[in-house]
Amino acid sequence: MNDNKWTENIILADGDYIDRVAFDLTVNFERMLGRRISAADLARWAECVALDGGLREGEHETSIVLVHNQHSTKLQNFTPAVYATELNGKAFQGRLGEFSITAVQTEEMAGKDDLLRDMLQMMCMQEEVKRLMIVVPEPTADQLRPLLKRLDRESRHTTLFTMQPIAGGAYRQEILGYSLMAALGISGREIEEKLNK
Repeated sequence: MNDNKWTENIILADGDYIDRVAFDLTVNFERMLGRRISAADLARWAECVALDGGLREGEHETSIVLVHNQHSTKLQNFTPAVYATELNGKAFQGRLGEFSITAVQTEEMAGKDDLLRDMLQMMCMQEEVKRLMIVVPEPTADQLRPLLKRLDRESRHTTLFTMQPIAGGAYRQEILGYSLMAALGISGREIEEKLNK
């Protein structure tokens, strides 16, 4: 969504949710691995989500829309982190093309779930949008499921990211933890080596 132009690929994420999951993973894996884990690299996370969402290397344009509560000014467990100055309106180039970031704050009267649902409906009405990657907690995903079932079509590739799979739908599902672990610098090999000691 650069300058009112819709991109073909959109990552719609609950910023407070991804921050909470990153914190939980950090605490658990620091104990398990016996080392300090640095803040998650937001660019690395976005690229992993895009790959899990079916995007492949090339010159693509992807919008990252981070919806957050009005009292939340920054991601506590990511870098870069500050919504207003470090994230909103910024972009980065990676092996999957350009990623632009928009931070959307909830208003006092509107709940985050309502805002996410309204934004998702709006995105689904745009012909330019071909790939949607939605990152929300399981209760929100449950509320969005009827909308996803109704709006998903062959010309749009939709992937839902949660920590636990939820029942059914024409959309794909991926486990959020894998992309966050990669962004936190936690590898499967390191975990395996620690468990086999």
